[in-house]
Amino acid sequence: MSYVETSSRAEALLTAPGAPFAVVRGGDGRLRYAAGPRTLPEFADAARAHGDAPFLVGEDGTVYTYRLFLRAARALARRLAGAYGLRPGDRAVIAGRNHPEWQVAFWAAQFAGLVAVPLNAWWTAGECAYALDDCAPGVLLADDERVRLLGGWASRNGVPCLDFRAAAREAAVHACEGAGCAGGTVPDACGGVPHAGGGAGCEGGSAAAALPAVRPDDDATILYTSGTTGRPKGAVATHSAQVAAAMNPRYQAAAAALDRGGAPATARPPVSLTTFPFFHAAAFTSVYAVMAAGGTLVLMRRWDAAKALDLVDRHRVTHYAGVPATALQLLDAAAGRRLATLTNLNTGGAPAPPALVRRLTDAYGDRIEPRNGYGLTETCGGVLAHYGEAYRRRPDSVGRPTPVTETRVAGPDGRPLPDGETGELLLRGQSLVRGYWRNPEATAAAFTADGWFRTGDLAVVREDGRISVVDRVKDVVIRGGENVYCAEVEAALYGHPAVAEAAVVGVPHPVLGEEVAAVVRLREASGTVTAGELRAHAARGLAAYKVPAHVVLQDLPLPRNAGGKVLKDRLRDVLAAAGGC
Repeated sequence: MSYVETSSRAEALLTAPGAPFAVVRGGDGRLRYAAGPRTLPEFADAARAHGDAPFLVGEDGTVYTYRLFLRAARALARRLAGAYGLRPGDRAVIAGRNHPEWQVAFWAAQFAGLVAVPLNAWWTAGECAYALDDCAPGVLLADDERVRLLGGWASRNGVPCLDFRAAAREAAVHACEGAGCAGGTVPDACGGVPHAGGGAGCEGGSAAAALPAVRPDDDATILYTSGTTGRPKGAVATHSAQVAAAMNPRYQAAAAALDRGGAPATARPPVSLTTFPFFHAAAFTSVYAVMAAGGTLVLMRRWDAAKALDLVDRHRVTHYAGVPATALQLLDAAAGRRLATLTNLNTGGAPAPPALVRRLTDAYGDRIEPRNGYGLTETCGGVLAHYGEAYRRRPDSVGRPTPVTETRVAGPDGRPLPDGETGELLLRGQSLVRGYWRNPEATAAAFTADGWFRTGDLAVVREDGRISVVDRVKDVVIRGGENVYCAEVEAALYGHPAVAEAAVVGVPHPVLGEEVAAVVRLREASGTVTAGELRAHAARGLAAYKVPAHVVLQDLPLPRNAGGKVLKDRLRDVLAAAGGC
């Protein structure tokens, strides 16, 4: 039996009627999971079964077990509803770096029936103010850095601004008191959270206010887009969409296990070094997958490759999750050594160059399974995935969709194209957002009348049914009438062993209209590689019109947004400064 046949058989087993990932078509035309949780509180409640297993491990050594995490989140939810008078549907902004208490704050909002609004921790005060004015929150939950950043807006607008680390730890103390905890620093019983016994307000107390009932069609989150092409838009997801996003990685993990000839239920809980910022949609995929499996999330406040290697060793990390740029830096730092406990290397949030999986295989053989995928803010995380042997064989693909995700490759007129032809990728399914917050014009522009979302990405369906994303619709260089896909040229440059980062853009040309230009950062100790050598390397695998006419080398990392995507407008300024391109 061929690999494609084996993979298709695994999918059929998992989605058959009565199987864990069986689907039905709803009244809105979208596919939905037939079973499983209906709201995020239901999904979180299922994690009670993991008890005293460690869930969140902070960089400072703080550990929240599943039991403590859930008690703290519920206690904080009651505080938000009681002391602050917040009601279901009110917005709760969460702003901060990847501390364990970020997750406590997020899930507290879900238990209270609030709409969680994760805010980009990289934004300036002005950028934050735009989103705050837009979503009009009833409370701000922030780390100490963001409390200072957002304090002015909160004061002007009369909105309470809480340090979520202090609030979550106080909630953890009350939760432990209600569970009969003796107080003091009790790592085993209280997840390593220092606290003192005594006091009131415990999660399990008789005086605790009842938490509201949450319905599948209630709004759960507003995630702001990266804003690389204009003002960020607030993508609104219901609980139904988010629980589908929680089921999607469970399905992909089960399919990957069957592809390997294993049984999904026998896999041991993962220990995941999750480096996606929590406000990014890709982080939701990683967090949901770990929660469902009873695994452990090892967190980093700020990315550092050397520190990441140490965390892998110290916590015996089995899964790595991050953008391709950080994954490449991790492999550079490891230099073919260490990573002894790693079994999975997962990337998302930005296109993965084919050189990544080749480097992983060259250094570690098939011991570490590579995974990548495709998702957007508007899909609440990953909806296509590629893994294992199929990924090694076809590193330019993002794989196949989840059972509740329909895909279509369409031409400029919106009509479906045959397999093998390039067009815009359209998506429809349960995990897609319902639209943009208070922005009907943007919603109408992004969604067709029958519910298909226009991704803005160019894609092609391959012969094995897997999808390759070729480029952004607006990221194609039209050189003398010929289309040049930037991602293809970038992949060719990444194939050179000296290239650490590469990005390609179009620059004006008086005759051709546009021509191809690249900005490249070389690896340290790469010698005296020149721009001409890189052009010659690209020419070995590309047609002449695709080879960059300009290659600018720089020492600094390429400018990226928080999701790992290169900010190409800034690169055009770099190219202009380098030679008037």
